[in-house]
Amino acid sequence: MGHREFMAVALDAARLSASRGEVPVGAVIVKGNEIVSVKGNAREETNDPTAHAEILAIREAAERLSSWRLLGTILYVTLEPCPMCAGAIIQARIPLLVFGARDPKAGACGSVVNLLPADGDRLFGHKVNVIEGIMEEECRALLSTFFEERRAQR
Repeated sequence: MGHREFMAVALDAARLSASRGEVPVGAVIVKGNEIVSVKGNAREETNDPTAHAEILAIREAAERLSSWRLLGTILYVTLEPCPMCAGAIIQARIPLLVFGARDPKAGACGSVVNLLPADGDRLFGHKVNVIEGIMEEECRALLSTFFEERRAQR
């Protein structure tokens, strides 16, 4: 499987989150071309402000791999990570992040701030490579539709 196929799995997780009233963001962690974890946002369901898809996927992957160091993994996420999630990606030692749509309000990979710059190893001691724009239109459309429907319900 390639980037598009794994991002499609993340989009499915995002859609499932939306069906539960969550902001539709999905995350998938892959190691050796095998899926280790798939999660969607769960803040509303859990009343936990840290229950972002990325954080939940990282927790599950660390448990399944029996290590907090997620070396050799790839994180796919439908929306550019926020500062909290970017920090968790660094702490988990994830070497590659692939995201779909930019987040102009809270993105921490270049939209608002950049916590994962190309020379990031000088910043935090761990470099995270970033690929953006995979299935960007689909990721952006899912979010736009969700928020349009939410506004219409008010």
